[in-house]
Amino acid sequence: MFSKIREDISIVYDRDPAARHTLEILTTYPGVHAVLFHRLAHACWNIQLKWLARVISHFSRWITGIEIHPGAKLGRRLFIDHGMGIVIGETAEIGEDCTLYHGVTLGGTSWQKGKRHPTLGNNVVIGAGAKVLGPLSVGDNARIGSNSVVVKDVEPGATMVGLPAHAVGSDDYKRANGQFDAYGHKPDDDDPIAQAINGLCAQIRVLDGYNRDLLKALSAAGIDVKKLTPPAVNTECLQLGESSGQAQNDEG
Repeated sequence: MFSKIREDISIVYDRDPAARHTLEILTTYPGVHAVLFHRLAHACWNIQLKWLARVISHFSRWITGIEIHPGAKLGRRLFIDHGMGIVIGETAEIGEDCTLYHGVTLGGTSWQKGKRHPTLGNNVVIGAGAKVLGPLSVGDNARIGSNSVVVKDVEPGATMVGLPAHAVGSDDYKRANGQFDAYGHKPDDDDPIAQAINGLCAQIRVLDGYNRDLLKALSAAGIDVKKLTPPAVNTECLQLGESSGQAQNDEG
């Protein structure tokens, strides 16, 4: 037990540069308090002292703003940063070396008894305000961006963003500068939706140029094309298409 407490303290030094000394961590870090209270509540839950477990959990919620059901299973070295508004359901399972930021929900989507909450692998990072809902699985080393809503399984190493969340990046991503990525954020990942929009803008730019060339050819052949003048195209879209096309040419 004491070894786990030491780990809970040491992980704060690794994940929070604002941490100065052990006394500060033990007295002012609600994430540490919530984990310590949960270990006690979970022990009571396992020996069928369930009312006492719920009382301990409720007291922990009152002083920390973090609600962890005593039936939830937490792995070692869980770091909860800030923590206010976190909700972890009864059948949730969290692996080792995971990080949760404020406003995270590991919730259920069913009123039926049984497995209703997510299972997180090891080294998972969930950004502020993200919701992971249902009895789904989040693979090792996965990251979930702030305010994302995850409703399906997450592959190991994937980065999920959006509502509903979709995968960004690849399995072999590297953390920025080889360091920990706060809030599950990776600044060099491109949103696939933004990429699709840029691709559409590039196609519009190509079609607009083709239409204008076609009208010029018809006009040169003596055909009246005044009524066929194409409508104006959004200049911002053309600029996006041009930059997207230029980037593709540079890669090629």
